[in-house]
Amino acid sequence: MARSPRFILAALLSMALTSQASAEERRRVLIVVKPDNPRVQADRAIKAHLEERGYRVTLGSQYDPVAGSQGYDLVILSSNIRSRDLLGAYRDLPVPVLTWESDLLDDMSMTGRKLGRDFGKDPAEHFVWLVNAPHALAAGLPAGINTVYAKDAPMNWGKPGLGAAIIATVPGEPDHAVIFGYEKGATMDYAAIAPARRTMVFLDNETFTNLTPAGTALFDAAVDWTAGGVGRAE
Repeated sequence: MARSPRFILAALLSMALTSQASAEERRRVLIVVKPDNPRVQADRAIKAHLEERGYRVTLGSQYDPVAGSQGYDLVILSSNIRSRDLLGAYRDLPVPVLTWESDLLDDMSMTGRKLGRDFGKDPAEHFVWLVNAPHALAAGLPAGINTVYAKDAPMNWGKPGLGAAIIATVPGEPDHAVIFGYEKGATMDYAAIAPARRTMVFLDNETFTNLTPAGTALFDAAVDWTAGGVGRAE
């Protein structure tokens, strides 16, 4: 039976409203970068990847006011910022924050303050040692050694406070945690209380495109868990 023009118009309007609602339900992510850094191309690749997974992603500048971050579901602090400019600017933000800039960890109260003891960067790593496989941040990967880089590359790490869930470390370096997270309300370092989820993941400036499937799974899990467990928009 032929449908009337009115019926077809109503159906199209319903589809448009459903599509709009679906877009509005997607998690909004802000990636804070240094826009004049030539390595910002790596952040654009991450933006494209997250958009493919259903996130609504904005590249923001480290020079923008922090207050503008409060409308987002997740703030990502790229390592392609200049850490001495940001310091603890995002420490008290009541929004989940993910970073792979180890030089920000002490300023964010996620680790202690001593470079080389509480946070740092290993120059050439290939694997991680997964020590907390049941946690959502472990992406369902098996405990033990997992290959996360296709070739050796720098890996950021930190030594978190007792309130953290430590997921993975550098093999043979149990104090070098390369994935860890704090729940909202958990005690971080300096007795600071996490105002929202806080997560560290092992990337470096331009290593996103060097990730293996396991490395990508861990990155995606870090984004999803920090943002509150919502990943690809349905």
